[in-house]
Amino acid sequence: MNITYQDNAKITAEAAIEPYRRSTLGERRPIDRPDIFEGMLFNSNLIITAWDSERLVGISRSLTGFTYVAYLADLAVDAEYQRQGIGKQLIQETRQRLGRECMVVLLAASKANEYYLKLGFEHNPRVWILKSD
Repeated sequence: MNITYQDNAKITAEAAIEPYRRSTLGERRPIDRPDIFEGMLFNSNLIITAWDSERLVGISRSLTGFTYVAYLADLAVDAEYQRQGIGKQLIQETRQRLGRECMVVLLAASKANEYYLKLGFEHNPRVWILKSD
């Protein structure tokens, strides 16, 4: 298997939804709302995609100023392709495009806590969320 990574792929909301649907992240994202996904893609300023030939198998979606902090909003890898280093490489590809001192922050699903710990992330309990009405 030859996975390639891109930071300039033009993907539709429908195409982007598929790796979310085929990963555990699909249950936590509005995969039934392509209109919301369109906004998620359009307003993100760093998207890395992972491809197995023509098949989109992974995506990392970030919002960043590239110098101080990057919020890794999504990391989704098709379940069929998990445990092959694709998620780790998506994070590495993201970091390569950031400034040397730029940190990456994220909110992890509880099932992913051990995964991020293994990748060298530090847990920080000071997260606050203000949900929409």
